[in-house]
Amino acid sequence: MLNAENRSLTSSFAVGIPYYPTPKNHKLSPQNLFKKTTFTYAIFPLHLRANCCSLKSLRSYSIPFTGLKLGKHLFEFDVTDSFFGEFDYSLVKKADLKCTVELEKQETMIILTFHITGHLDLNCDRCLAPYPQPVDIREQQVAKFSEEPIDDDEIITLGKSDHEINIAGLIYEYINVAAPFISVCNDEGNTPYCDKEMLDSLSKLSTNNEQQDEHIDPRWDVLKKFK
Repeated sequence: MLNAENRSLTSSFAVGIPYYPTPKNHKLSPQNLFKKTTFTYAIFPLHLRANCCSLKSLRSYSIPFTGLKLGKHLFEFDVTDSFFGEFDYSLVKKADLKCTVELEKQETMIILTFHITGHLDLNCDRCLAPYPQPVDIREQQVAKFSEEPIDDDEIITLGKSDHEINIAGLIYEYINVAAPFISVCNDEGNTPYCDKEMLDSLSKLSTNNEQQDEHIDPRWDVLKKFK
C-alpha cells in the first residue's frame, strides 16, 4: 500500500511533475536514492513512473484527452535513440520502435492499450557483437478521474485540472522491462551479426577446460568429501 507521499507522486504523472527514472540534469534527493537504485536494477514498482512532460523534447509523447469524444482513439509514436538519451541509467540506449496506443475514453476512466514493436540495439553477452533484439510488447494502463488520490498503485489519478497524459514514462518502463536479462541472439553463430572468431575462441577455451578436468589426478578426489 502506498503512503501519502507516494500517492501524491503517483497522481503527479498526468500533471507534469517529473518523477523516476530521473531525466538528465534532474537532481535526486537523498531520501529517494534507494528508490532510484532499485528502479535501475529493473525492479519496477508501478508507482515509480517517469513523467517527462516537463522536458520539451518529450512533449510529443503527451496525449490530450479533454477534447476527445467517448470511445476509442488511436495514436502512434516513434521511439528511437533520442528518446532513451533523455533518461539516466537506462538499460536500453538505442532502438527503433513503433508504439501504437489505443486510448478508450469512458465517463469515469481512460484505458490505454500499448503495442510496441521493433528492435532494441543490444550487445551480445557471449560474443560482444551488436545485434538487433526484436520485441513485441503489449501492456495496458488505467487512469481514473478523481479529485482524491486513488489508493491503488496500478491506477493513475486524473483531476479536474488535468487535460493530457504524458506516456513517455510508461513507454520507457515497458521497454526496459522487456529487455532481456541476458542478451544473446536466437541463432548463435549463424547470423550476420555474430562475431564468429570470438565464438570459436570461446569454444576452444571451453574444450581445453573440459580436457583439463578429465586429467585431474584421481587422488585429489578425496578432498571432495570435505566440501
